[in-house]
Amino acid sequence: MGYFSIEENMKGKTAIITGGTSGIGKACVRMFCEVGVNVVTMGRRVELGEALAREINEKNKGICVFYECDVKNVDRLHSIIELTFERFGRLDVLVNCAGYFPGQRRLDDWSIEEIRDIIDTNLMAYLAASKYALPYLRASKGNIVNIGSVHGTTSVQGSAGYDATKGAIDAITKTLAIDEAENGVRVNNIKPGLIATEMFEITTSRQQDPERFVEWNNGVQWLGRPGKAEEVAYAVLFLASDQASFITGAELLVTGGYEIGEGQKVSNPYLNWEMAKMARLK
Repeated sequence: MGYFSIEENMKGKTAIITGGTSGIGKACVRMFCEVGVNVVTMGRRVELGEALAREINEKNKGICVFYECDVKNVDRLHSIIELTFERFGRLDVLVNCAGYFPGQRRLDDWSIEEIRDIIDTNLMAYLAASKYALPYLRASKGNIVNIGSVHGTTSVQGSAGYDATKGAIDAITKTLAIDEAENGVRVNNIKPGLIATEMFEITTSRQQDPERFVEWNNGVQWLGRPGKAEEVAYAVLFLASDQASFITGAELLVTGGYEIGEGQKVSNPYLNWEMAKMARLK
């Protein structure tokens, strides 16, 4: 087996990346296309998705195709997977990325409908996309990269529903890695920590003291700063490539050291339960 670059390995392949209109998903779309992968992505915000596709396609590397889709609509999700194969004749990578962190509240302050919304977005969509993509991934000996969270390893106040979905992604990854090994399909899990995405900016803007909120959050990982979406995308690209051909069922934490070492165990001084009860991030 000779040495080769990720670009040499990935060029001409086809990937589906859910949640491509912002944050980690958007960074993954750009990075995959930059190395010559043809990417089909989706999201609810049509203007953002179409603008991203235009930007990428002007570079004339990997093709980017955007479809409007709320991943809770599993029939629409299924149809996009079918459309991907019809257009490109193959599917090599599925990146399950669409999801959201809905803010922090005690469990009894969430309605059952809101909890179902979290589960349908952050968990059911992963299962559905994997189910419908697997026949094509088996044919190409491709792979799945799930975007989980450090919350699957550790937990945070007021996040019972969200943390439940991220813990489930850990379990799904391992089970699918076992089930699909005989078919040559690898399944791995990227677990980001605090990443400076649009959602974190929105959360910060809603704080009474945004500057101190950022300072406190910077201090909960050893590297002293939030990660960048591109730093997560590099890890995703690696696991999707043949450079990771002997890696399956793995959890790769991209956290700046959030989950390791000693530290004071105190309540988050910037979590105001009453304000959290009134607000819902979407």
